[in-house]
Amino acid sequence: VQLQASGGGSVQAGDSLTLSCTTSQPAWEHYGMGWFCQAPGKERELVAFISFSDFSTYYPAEITEGRFSISADNANNTVYLQMNSLKPEDTSTCFCAVKTGGGNVYSPRQYTYWGQGTQVTVSS
Repeated sequence: VQLQASGGGSVQAGDSLTLSCTTSQPAWEHYGMGWFCQAPGKERELVAFISFSDFSTYYPAEITEGRFSISADNANNTVYLQMNSLKPEDTSTCFCAVKTGGGNVYSPRQYTYWGQGTQVTVSS
């Protein structure tokens, strides 16, 4: 499965961005998809996860504070990450990844397929 991430950009604090991740083939038989963001000098962190069994969603509250939303478009093999009320500390490269089995959703090592990353830059 190949993943194509897009939608990043340079915005002002308080603005919104919608990131997209399109898979080369339907990925719905896998466990789910996560969006990870990696700020300069920091580790890659999970910001949102969607399960492909029931499309339930999960957000690490300490990171997203209710500002992010993940959703799936089955017809177009695409998962979106809506990022609202962006802050300068959200500046990062964000990656989508498919998780093919169980295990800790927080751990990047539990994900099998990765997109190439899309840059999010937020200025104050």
